[in-house]
Amino acid sequence: MIKKILFFISICLFSISTYSQSGRAIINGKVTDSLSTVRNANIINLKTNQGTFTTDDGEFRIFVKVGDSLRVSSVQHNTTFVIINKKNIESKFINVKLYYKTIVLDTFELRRNNLSGRLGIDTKSVPKNKKDSLLRSVMDFSDVNMKVVEGDDYIDKRVRPPINNTDPTRNFVGAGATAIIPFKYSERLWALRRELAVKKEFPYKIMSELGEKFFFEELKIPVENYFHFLEYCNPLGIEKLYKEGKTLEIIKMLQRESKSYLKIIKKE
Repeated sequence: MIKKILFFISICLFSISTYSQSGRAIINGKVTDSLSTVRNANIINLKTNQGTFTTDDGEFRIFVKVGDSLRVSSVQHNTTFVIINKKNIESKFINVKLYYKTIVLDTFELRRNNLSGRLGIDTKSVPKNKKDSLLRSVMDFSDVNMKVVEGDDYIDKRVRPPINNTDPTRNFVGAGATAIIPFKYSERLWALRRELAVKKEFPYKIMSELGEKFFFEELKIPVENYFHFLEYCNPLGIEKLYKEGKTLEIIKMLQRESKSYLKIIKKE
């Protein structure tokens, strides 16, 4: 225990002697600007690399001696360097003044406006976004009578089950029975619809791929006879070739058949 006390005393004496050799004293300071005090300013002694921050009142304390250089910096202010003199040591106080940073723009554009400064008037003169105005018109329900009770809506409710057309009273033959199956030909019906849709789209698709110049200038097909000419070529399987992606064969067929077609329409 005695050894620990002696060791602690020796450390204290060493620190005191070191401090006495350095000859630095603690002084108070205050950082201000053109408006008021500056808080959270950073003060660093460049000789000892020791630093501190100002309080909310702009005050700070730091160890210095004559000739030390203090760097005082803040985010909104220009960095300032202060050299400690004999007067600062005797008064034990230093006052540092910072100046606001000035940002210089290379170029800027000044536009005039017709705003009066009154919100009620200016909002009417500012042009509205077209999308916003369209959205307001779509979402305007002012003309809708909310008191009218609409009929039964099966969209928001459970969907009705399909109607069963099976007739349980039909005559039985042997051990089996005949019944009407609803939507018996639905697959065939949808296949026919898809085929019709392909036939309707074919003239427009072949036109977009080969171009108007090919039909009306190279083949010299009259514009009003375009659909009739495709019907003329249809028995040769032009649509089937298009489905198979045989575009080159389609072009050769159209070039060949256009000659005979033009002769037919001229005679007519």
